[in-house]
Amino acid sequence: MADEVFRHDGYMAVFEAGVVSVNGDEVILDCTAFYPGGGGQVCDTGKINGFRVTDVHYNGKEIVHVVPGNDLRPGLRIWGEVDWERRFDLMMGHTGEHLLFCALHRQDPELTITKIYIGPDEKYVIVNHDISWEKIGAALEFANQAIRDNLPVRKTVMSRDDPDLEKVRIKLDRIEEDEEITVVSIGDIDYSACSGIHVMETSELGMLFVDRKVSAGKDGIAIHFKVGNAAQSSAMRLANICLQAVEEANSKPEDIVRSIANMKHDLAVAAEASKAMVKQQIKNEIFGEKRLAIEVFPKQKNLVDVQDVYHLWVFPKDFDLPFGIHPIRDKQCKVISRGCPKDVGYLIENTRQMSSTVSDRERRNQADTEVFDGQRVSHPQEKET
Repeated sequence: MADEVFRHDGYMAVFEAGVVSVNGDEVILDCTAFYPGGGGQVCDTGKINGFRVTDVHYNGKEIVHVVPGNDLRPGLRIWGEVDWERRFDLMMGHTGEHLLFCALHRQDPELTITKIYIGPDEKYVIVNHDISWEKIGAALEFANQAIRDNLPVRKTVMSRDDPDLEKVRIKLDRIEEDEEITVVSIGDIDYSACSGIHVMETSELGMLFVDRKVSAGKDGIAIHFKVGNAAQSSAMRLANICLQAVEEANSKPEDIVRSIANMKHDLAVAAEASKAMVKQQIKNEIFGEKRLAIEVFPKQKNLVDVQDVYHLWVFPKDFDLPFGIHPIRDKQCKVISRGCPKDVGYLIENTRQMSSTVSDRERRNQADTEVFDGQRVSHPQEKET
C-alpha cells in the first residue's frame, strides 16, 4: 500500500516516487501526493514524468493513477506533479463546505447534510430541507467573520470511545470498525469527521458566498457556494444584476423584494382578469354580446371531465337574471378569487319575483350552484313560494 502523502501534507504538490506496477494506463506508485477523491471532493489531476494524470481512485487499498499513453515500468523512479491551483481550490472548497454548513446549522438546527460535491466548476451541499435567504444571509455573516478571524483548521485522530466524539458531526455507520476516525476542527466552532484535504487557516478562503439554491429532488435542496476570488466575482456580478433590477423596478435596494412581490401579485390579478375577458369574448363570439350566460361549477360527483373546460349556461334572448349580487349579508356565501388579497363575501339576493320564463325545474337547477359573473360565488338553496 502506498504512502499517502496527502494525508499529512495537503500542500505538497511535487514529489518523487517509485513505480510499483503498470497495467496499461493504470499506474501504482509506492507513495503519492495525488488525492484519490472522497468525502464529496473529486480527485486530483496532474502529471507523472510529463504524462497527464486524468484520474486517481482507490482499487481496494491501492491508489490507481490513470496515465494515458505512459511509458512507465515497474522500478522506475518518477516525479509526480499535482495541478496545484486546482488542488488548492478544492481544499478551499472542502473547508468552505464545513464552515458553511456549520453556519447554516446554527440558523436551523434541524438541517442535515444529504450529499456534498466539491469540484473545480461546482461546489454545493445538499441539505434535507429548504432554508430561507434571510437565514442564509445570517449564516454567511457568521462564516465570513470566521474567515476574518483566521481560525486554525486542524486534523486529529479519535477513537470510537472518545467522549469528545459527542461534539463531532459524524455518521459512524459509514466508518469501518477498524478504520481510524479523522476529525477536522475549525477553531472551536465546528468539529466534523472527514478524511479529506483542507487549508490550514480560514483566512486562506478569502471569502465564502452562496450564489443560488435549487431543488435536488428527493434529496432536498442544493445550496451552491463559491470561495476565494470566485466568491468575490460572483458577489459583484449578482450585486450588479440586483442594482439593474432595482433601477428597472424604480425601487430602492432595500425595497426590491417587496416590490417584486407586489409585481407578482399584480400579474396574478391581471391573469385572472385576462381569463375573465377571454371567457366573455368567447361567449360574445358564439352567442352574441346581448345574450346572458353564466359559468357553472357542478358538484364534484357530477363532474364528467377533469379538464379546465369552460362550462356555460346560455339563457334565451332578452332574459335577465332574476337576482343581483350585493355586498356580504350572509357569511356562508364566499367569493373564491385567485389573485385577490383576501376573500370577499357576496350574497346572491333571494327574490320572489322570478321571471316567468324560468320554469320550476330551471329554478331548482340554479339552486346550490356556483356561478361566474365577474367572481366565483355560491348561494344558499332557495325556498319555493
